[in-house]
Amino acid sequence: MSPIIPQEGWIVQHLFYHVDHGYWAALTPEEKAERHAHFAATVDAIRAHPKTQLLSFSMVSPKADLGFMLLTPDLQDANRFEKQLGQAFGPEVLTPTYSYLSMTEWTEYSEKEEAASARIAQTEGLEVGSEAHTARLAEWKGHMDKYFNDRLYPNMPDWQVMCFYPMSKRRNVGANWYALEFEKRRELMGGHAKTGRKFSGKVRQLITGSTGLDSHEWGVTLFAHDIFQIKTIVYEMRWDEVTTQYGEFGDFYIGIQLNGEELFERLLLA
Repeated sequence: MSPIIPQEGWIVQHLFYHVDHGYWAALTPEEKAERHAHFAATVDAIRAHPKTQLLSFSMVSPKADLGFMLLTPDLQDANRFEKQLGQAFGPEVLTPTYSYLSMTEWTEYSEKEEAASARIAQTEGLEVGSEAHTARLAEWKGHMDKYFNDRLYPNMPDWQVMCFYPMSKRRNVGANWYALEFEKRRELMGGHAKTGRKFSGKVRQLITGSTGLDSHEWGVTLFAHDIFQIKTIVYEMRWDEVTTQYGEFGDFYIGIQLNGEELFERLLLA
């Protein structure tokens, strides 16, 4: 089967399930052990696949019991792994409650080289083309290359608390994000990013694009060691004009990142 690999970025799926505890309780100890082993083998095989990451969560609140975040380069693999995870405990145990499909992407609002060159010349008093200016611009390029790579091909953290929610920008009369000039949109997004930088070291964020792929335009995944930081960053960002005037949100999903026996025990499947 031919791979379906996008021009850039990875496929990202957020998958959430309920556990049928009534069905599980009716299984024999031998059947439960067999299904534990099958689940572990399925997860291990997916995690061993090249350039693939699979995070597992015990979900907080009855919206879902079990959650996964899957990142992989090939749509064929993403589709195959999704089916395998749904049956990882065997038939009848997991029932899908919510899913979201998106892709890692590069933001169009990042500073361009020409603008960076002018900014360095103006703010640092360095003549364009001078040795000092060229060195500073090379430093900027190195930073942007890393940022570009981290956005498209991220290494997801093992931080305990995960929050996922989808969002879009409004197209309402009088508040249509896409009717704004590009520079105004970039200015507003710059202020939004400034708020986010206040949480450096406290919150890790991945924005993935879902225009044409799912019900909203982006998926937002946040990681933290403390749920208070999740609550605070979302609250503070809602005061930015880009959110107050143009932001629309779907449901929020909170999970605790767990693996192996810890996950089985938390899901009451041990």
